[in-house]
Amino acid sequence: MSDLLFATNNRHKIREIQEIMGHEFRIRCLDDVCISVDIPETQETIEGNAAQKARFIHDLTGMDCFADDTGLEIASLGGRPGVYSARYAGEGCSFDDNVNKILLEMDGVVNRDACFRTVICLIVGGTEHLFEGRIDGTITAWRSGEDGFGYDPVFMPKGYSQTFSEMPAYLKNGISHRGRAATKMVKWLKSKKAE
Repeated sequence: MSDLLFATNNRHKIREIQEIMGHEFRIRCLDDVCISVDIPETQETIEGNAAQKARFIHDLTGMDCFADDTGLEIASLGGRPGVYSARYAGEGCSFDDNVNKILLEMDGVVNRDACFRTVICLIVGGTEHLFEGRIDGTITAWRSGEDGFGYDPVFMPKGYSQTFSEMPAYLKNGISHRGRAATKMVKWLKSKKAE
């Protein structure tokens, strides 16, 4: 089993990524290596933020690691909240605050097309690798479901009749933006182990 440090303490993300990566890799979080610092996220793009976070933790620890950044992009809002998805309702806001803001801004809007994008930056042996996952869908008019986190209760992926929050974990992880990016990363890691 290979250890990989995930530059986060977000338990939802850690559980999701571990389920996707299976037993061949053990995901360690920042708490596991006694790191409790604020990781900078000052870039203007999702790719930039993922790379910035991974470089920061790699420079701090010297360990092989990865970081992700995710954005919800809503067509009728000009691509917002995008890179600001985690703090859309302001610094220190909660998931609920962000969802409330989206629902308020989308009230009465006909075009509800949206997509989720995740970019993972993996640093192995000092070299960076980027993996992107995307899924298209729509923003629902109200929350549905109890599971998941973030915007999951109001995002319904294209071709499905459930929000991410209503889906069982295996289904969401199989089709989600983060799942698609992580699957690409796992495929690359396995190909390197086989060399």
